Amino acid sequence: IPITHTFTPFATRRAFDQITISIAYADLPVKMMGTDPGVTAELNGGTHMSFEDAGIMRNLPNVTVVEPADAAQFKAMFEQIVYYPKPIYVRMYRRRKEKFFDDDMKFEIGKIATLKDGSDITIICSGLMVGQAMIATQMLEKDGISVRLLNMHTLKPVDEETIVKAAKETGRIVVAENHSIINGWGSAVAEVLAEHYPVPMKRIGVKDHFGEVGLTDFLLKKYKMTAQDIYDAAMELLKR
Repeated sequence: IPITHTFTPFATRRAFDQITISIAYADLPVKMMGTDPGVTAELNGGTHMSFEDAGIMRNLPNVTVVEPADAAQFKAMFEQIVYYPKPIYVRMYRRRKEKFFDDDMKFEIGKIATLKDGSDITIICSGLMVGQAMIATQMLEKDGISVRLLNMHTLKPVDEETIVKAAKETGRIVVAENHSIINGWGSAVAEVLAEHYPVPMKRIGVKDHFGEVGLTDFLLKKYKMTAQDIYDAAMELLKR
């Protein structure tokens, strides 16, 4: 079982041509692990801080893209991807101690997980941003707002059914991602909504620029990706 592992910029942009020809085009079941994505690259700085890795891999035919949020979800995911019959890119975190899920959690590739049901607004999140989205949900609920919280751990294939259902039932969506808002989770959700059920939405993530040196919490504030930013985006949508 071929498994590769390195930092996200090396796992994607540096090896892109070989991945395209030798793995994706050949449709081989290689498991590609990219670590320290987005702002969690921290002191590696702008050249080694990959905000585009999932978007790169999402573009390739045959390639599945997933992002676990914590160790429990990674364990549940890994048990499936080891024998997954297609190429798969796993956007994973090191050195993170947050725990969001139980050790016996259930996981299904390609199926969004509902962390909390709600009727006023939907927050869709993945990876690092699950924690920020959970805090934002608590903040909104203190204001009497009913939040549907969805964990979109699989970027590709996209779970269109769950996204459209959330749009129909809540009418507003915020997407929070530790990635560029271009060709990432927000883009994927926007594409589904544009084709099937347009509703007002906001994207929380990295805008069109490179990274810089800084600890994760500093960079989350710098790029306006904190729980407060998710809360503010939700409140703006609710006022429409």
